[in-house]
Amino acid sequence: MKRTDIAKRPSSLHPELRKVLGIPRNMPASEVLRKWRSAAQKVCKPCWELKYCPYGPFVEESPLLPDIPREHIPKDILETECSVFGHICPVLFVAEGFTETKQVRRRGRYISFKTKIRVVRRDNHTCQGCGKHLLDDEVEFDHIIPQSKGGSSEEHNIRLTCFKCNRDKSDKYER
Repeated sequence: MKRTDIAKRPSSLHPELRKVLGIPRNMPASEVLRKWRSAAQKVCKPCWELKYCPYGPFVEESPLLPDIPREHIPKDILETECSVFGHICPVLFVAEGFTETKQVRRRGRYISFKTKIRVVRRDNHTCQGCGKHLLDDEVEFDHIIPQSKGGSSEEHNIRLTCFKCNRDKSDKYER
């Protein structure tokens, strides 16, 4: 682990954040974030694929992040904020493990040959990041929604990129 990663980990959570998310006062921040990351990894992110929130009825019961400076909210929690409604994704609170798991959502890194060919043809051998025309040995396949954030290896979530653009993007996603 890099020293910068260690420095970014909060030693405590803002009291308002604890209150809104229902986190006990005596639970250490490191344990909260470990459990939060674990929950976020296990559930699917259907709104990213469907372009709407299928958990709409639960939105009213799902908490909004408190009105505190964004730098006081850990990145892992910020990433679960809904880009449409602004609440914490209800999936984290109402999802059931037996329906929303890595296995059920087929989140493996494996991209079938058929899918690769379709993506190369669809993207016309062109990097979707910088627009560079790519030779067959320069082609890289990028997950638009990174697998670490719940993205699948299905055609709609794969795009063609060059080596540089794929490495620059890393595990980020654009909303």
